Amino acid sequence: MSMTIKKGDTVLVITGKEKGKTGKVLDVFPKNNKVLVDGVNIVTKHKKARKQNEKSEIVKQTAPIEASNVLVVCPTCGKATRVGHKEIDGKKVRVCKKCSASLDKEFVKATKKDAKKNISSAKVENAKTAKTTKKAEEKKTEEKNTSKTVKTTASKTKEAKTSTTKKSTKKPAAKTEA
Repeated sequence: MSMTIKKGDTVLVITGKEKGKTGKVLDVFPKNNKVLVDGVNIVTKHKKARKQNEKSEIVKQTAPIEASNVLVVCPTCGKATRVGHKEIDGKKVRVCKKCSASLDKEFVKATKKDAKKNISSAKVENAKTAKTTKKAEEKKTEEKNTSKTVKTTASKTKEAKTSTTKKSTKKPAAKTEA
């Protein structure tokens, strides 16, 4: 089984106790389908003294994690992404699925222009959808505000009517002589 993660890639851990951490891949073990990521899955090992002048100690070191638990972080768009493949100059190259930029350093220049176009078109589409949603939200808030003003004016007129009727129905207090 070929691995899409290579030594030197920056990866994001997506599952497990180290979820959310990023680090650089130090080593790849394709037979076991594991990767060694810097600063992730740190374990403690007890090292026993083997010679008389050595000391026993507790050593912290990184342990490999399953390759399926990490995603490659694209250097162009900065997002964790799945890895696709494209043929450039007769060679199979790893590319970002989100922006189609090359993940292999030799072919970054060849795919950089395409990636910038894809990112800019995605930003334009996001801006258009954001404008339409803002307009819809503004219309809803205007409708709510107008309905609230109608309700408040109606309640104020009711209060005014009840207060005038209460004033007119009050009888003057009878004077008592002592």
